[in-house]
Order: sequence, then structure tokens, then C-alpha cells
Amino acid sequence: MSFENIVLEMPEPGIYLLTVNRPKALNALNPATLGEIGQAVAQVAADGAARVLLVTGAGDKAFVAGADISAMQSFTAVEAKEFSLQGLRVLRSLENLRVPVIAVVNGYCLGGGCELAMSCDWILASDRALFGQPEVNLGVTPGFGGTQRLTRLVGRALALELVTTARNLKADEALAAGLVTRVFPAESLREEAFKMARVVASKGPVAVRLAKETIQRGQDLDLDNACVLESDAFALCFTTADQKEGMTAFLEKRKANFEGK
Repeated sequence: MSFENIVLEMPEPGIYLLTVNRPKALNALNPATLGEIGQAVAQVAADGAARVLLVTGAGDKAFVAGADISAMQSFTAVEAKEFSLQGLRVLRSLENLRVPVIAVVNGYCLGGGCELAMSCDWILASDRALFGQPEVNLGVTPGFGGTQRLTRLVGRALALELVTTARNLKADEALAAGLVTRVFPAESLREEAFKMARVVASKGPVAVRLAKETIQRGQDLDLDNACVLESDAFALCFTTADQKEGMTAFLEKRKANFEGK
């Protein structure tokens, strides 16, 4: 599948890399770009050999600097609603992808870009990265889930402060707030992201998928029901060839050869 605004590639077995590729516009999200991201996610979802997806932005200035203001400026309320719903659908499809999704934030990560990063399972950031939801500067609220995911990640008070003041967070602040999981020097970010992706890809694929599903679904349940969900996932693993291979390899003191079955 060919794209105009993104690049989707698989540089290593099982590891996909999705790059938002509009560097002249600081990789801003417009309807066409969102549509292509959705198509790319569907392509990865259809590949049973996929193990992890990395998401980044082209160039060294921006991950995604936001939604495309030039595309939004003349929207009617109906068009704005449609754009918001499109963004919500696409980002939710990314969030619901069965394999882990890692945002690799190499620069400005603002507005729709921050919302895109937050829809990934975790965020790796360059020490030059900058995060924020500056929509109130434009007289609008976040529209791609920013108020909701940011609150869940950093807490209500900080989320409300950041959204209403449009204050940006540098990488070290984002790390301390729990928005980002790791920060790396800009020149080594991509290398470190692939190192982590290789680690994820080397584990039992079924177990990784079930772990992601259990964590995502369990966070909105009470503890007792969440633990039942985990117990069911644990038991389901024992129907797989991966479980037999993993435990046999451990006892035989060798590396497991997982096939995702």
C-alpha cells in the first residue's frame, strides 16, 4: 500500500515503523494524514507476524506539531465534529492494536501530536522533545482525546493546568510527570527505540498480546474483576505452543523459539 503523508515499513522482522512524513508542515495532522494512519494500522493488524509498532515523525524538529491549523481554520461546527471523530477513531484503532505500540518522540509533540503519542502504549522521548496541549491558544479545546488520556496519565490537576495554561513540558518534566517512560539523547533515540522493540519482539507473542489486553481492560475494572481477567489470560496461555516452548527452553537452559501459536 502506498501513502503520500506517512511511511510504513518493516525494517526488521516483526518490527513495523510508521513515520508521519510531512516535515515541511512539522508533520501536522490533516484529514488525509489521519486516514493514512488508520490504513497503516489496519495493515499492521492484518499481519500475524507483526510483533511491535514504532510511531515517529520525519525530520529532527517534530514528532507531530499538532493538527493542521490551515486545514481547520475554516471548518464549520459539523466539519470540526467530523474531524474530531475521525481523529478519535484512528487513535483508538492504534490504541487497540493487539501488538505493543511505542511512540518515538523526536521533537515537538503538541496538540494532536501529543494526543497521537498518548494513544501509543508508551512514549520514548528525545531530550529535545517538547510536549503540550496548546489548543486554548487557538480558542479551542483538544479534540482527539487529549483531555481524557492526559488526565489518565498525569492526573486531573496537572492535566487541567497544562490544558488551560497551554504550558509545555520538556522531556525531563514529562518523564517526572509519568507522561514519558524513558528519555534518551536525540542522537541515540532511534537506536534505543529499536533495541526496546527487539526485546518486545523476542518475547512470547501471544503472552505479550494478552498482557497488553489485560492491562488495558483491567485498568477500568475494580481490583477483584481485574484479577479475574488476569487469571483467565494466564490460563489461556497454557493452551499455546508458545507456553510449552518457553518453559521447555527455560528448563533446557536455551533461548526460546516462539512462533506466536
